[in-house]
Formats: sequence, C-alpha cells, structure tokens
Amino acid sequence: MTEKMATRQAYGQVLLELGDTYDNLVVLDADLSKSTMTYEFGKQNPKRFFNMGISEQNLYGTAAGMALSGKIVCASTFAIFATGRAFEIIRNSIGYTNANVKVCASHAGITVGEDGGSHQTFEDMALMRTIPGMRVINPCDGNSTKELMRQVCALHGPCYVRLGRYAVPMVYDEKAEVRIGKGNLLQDGDDITIIATGIMVNEALIAREELASQGISARVIDMHTIKPIDEEIIISAARETKGIVTAEEHSIIGGLGSAVAEVLAKHFPAKMEFVGQLDTFGESGKPEELKAKYHMTAQDIVEAAKKLRNHR
Repeated sequence: MTEKMATRQAYGQVLLELGDTYDNLVVLDADLSKSTMTYEFGKQNPKRFFNMGISEQNLYGTAAGMALSGKIVCASTFAIFATGRAFEIIRNSIGYTNANVKVCASHAGITVGEDGGSHQTFEDMALMRTIPGMRVINPCDGNSTKELMRQVCALHGPCYVRLGRYAVPMVYDEKAEVRIGKGNLLQDGDDITIIATGIMVNEALIAREELASQGISARVIDMHTIKPIDEEIIISAARETKGIVTAEEHSIIGGLGSAVAEVLAKHFPAKMEFVGQLDTFGESGKPEELKAKYHMTAQDIVEAAKKLRNHR
C-alpha cells in the first residue's frame, strides 16, 4: 500500500530536525499544537516553544518581535485564523518589516472535512500572495514538505507554508529534489498540461493515467511554490502543449489558477481550464465526499482536460 502522510504531520517531524540545526529557531502556536503538530517540538525544546493561546493577532505580533530580535520563527495555527483573523498583523508587522517569520498554517482547504465551512479556507493563498515579499509554498506530500521547510528556514524573510489535515500519498521519495520557486515536471506529455499544487498533485497524476487510456498525453507539473512562481516552466508548457489545466484545493480566484493566468496573459496567452473551489463556501462532511461534491477530484481534472482538447 502506498504510504500516506498529512503535510501537517511532516511539518511536525521536520521541526524536530530543524530545532537541532538552528539553536535560534523558536516555535509559536495558538493553542492548537496537537492539531498543527508542533507539540513534539515543544516537548523537546520547552524553552523555545510558546503557546500564545487563542490569540492569533498576538501570536503573529509576538512572532514578528522575536524575528526582529534575531530568531527564526515558525508560527502556526489553522489557515483560517492565520490568514483571516491575523492578516493585518502579518501584513504590517511581518511583511512590511521583512521579519524572518514562517507562517506555517494547517487545516487548509475542503479536506478539513467535518470542521465545516467556517474552517475550510479557500482564500488563504490569494491573501498571502498580495503581501509584498511574502513567499507562498504549498507542498503536495510529506517528503516535499520536509525538504521545502528546510529551505524555508535557511532563507531570510517571511514565508507562508500551507499545510493540510488530510493524509495524502507520497509523490516524492525522501531525497526529493524540490526547490522554492521552481516547478517540478513529474510526467511529460505533449497534448495537455496539468499544473497542480498541494493535494491536487496526486489527483493530477491519477488523471494523467485516465487521460492516457483515452489517448490524451498529459504533462503534470507540481507547482509547490505559488509565489515566486516559476514563469519559465509555465511558458514552456504553453508553447509545447495545447492547453493548461490548473488544479488546486483553493478558490480559483486568486490562487494557482490566477497566478498561472497572469503569467500567460503577459508572456504567452493560452487556453486554460480551472479546477478548484468555484466561488462557494464548503460544508461539513467526509473529505472524499466533499472533494467530489465541490469538483476537486482526478475525474474533474480529466473532464477539464478533455474540454480543452475538444475546443482547441
């Protein structure tokens, strides 16, 4: 059976490694450490772990102060509270000052499941993209989460790292070659390109197999970095294939699809289809059922690709 791991779990594991690597790394949480998986870091490094309580604005204000005092800060809570409730603090105290804070937000997207529409964040990447200098990173599996977090902590400045509650198959092995700002070509193809991010990367790979059985050759790209986005790989895909499908567990407004469309509008206009949350809120339910209801499955990618191919 294919190994599965939630990206939040991988985040918790790599924090232990990073705590040994950086003696100036501190971790902050907003009373959700068992859900965000920071509690093991706190047990191992009690003097470098701070539970700020249910006080997200204070969490990120404190994170900014610590960072400006020379610390590397990983500050975690659910994505809805980080990017929603604390947006102004992240913008002004972290973004404006270029503070070395890593906003590592978990429980993003429809696969939060039973927590329902109030907690299913579809606008988080869109919000974080608007902050000058903010890097936006959305890993697709456990191994890429660990490698990208190593790079996040090695560079200076603010980052938004999107993490999930839902366990997903491993796309990469433990020696994953992923680099912030560079999309990864996972499978080549010359008919349609699927550019996916986060949990939708695995769905894209499943869709590719179904498309192949129907005589459609699909290229699959993991766009784990939404900002700065890899313009070169996008433009090459547009030149070399007949259309692009974007797939994300996020609103099609302002996220991956919008970022790809911006690149193409400027450099090489191409036909596109968008798979993602279609300008609606979610609801409580099982993750797989919600993915199907809100059209974020491999089959939805297949249908989008066929639509592009049939109308080229």
